Amino acid sequence: MSDAEWDQVRASMPVPAWLEGHGGRPEAFCHREMLDAVRYVVDNGAKWRAVPTDFPWWRAVYDFFRRWCRHGYPRELYQRLRRVEHQRQGGAAEPTAGVKNAQSVDGADTVAADSRGYDGGKLRDGRKLHILTDTCGLLL
Repeated sequence: MSDAEWDQVRASMPVPAWLEGHGGRPEAFCHREMLDAVRYVVDNGAKWRAVPTDFPWWRAVYDFFRRWCRHGYPRELYQRLRRVEHQRQGGAAEPTAGVKNAQSVDGADTVAADSRGYDGGKLRDGRKLHILTDTCGLLL
């Protein structure tokens, strides 16, 4: 993550409880390292235990992520970055239009039969995915 990206993200990061005077011990890891580790897991589709040793211990990263999710931080961060991207492209902060996309994905032999179906229009046996994006291509 570049310094410019970090500056955008840092402003919306939750303040640790010990800094607000609510007690607890100071955190052992930098939030930037934690966020980089979470991004690694998401980007590579890795398991938490497969976090490389360059990052903090996997359990600490997982606990940070769970705490952030409990407080709604990932959603808040995504919404904020989406607004910034819209404004950067010269549009309104909030999306004004959306695009619905449906895609059929072939089911592997390892996918249970009760979670897949047959798409007669595309002659495929698998799962159907539906997503809604804004005009910039970001998920809504």
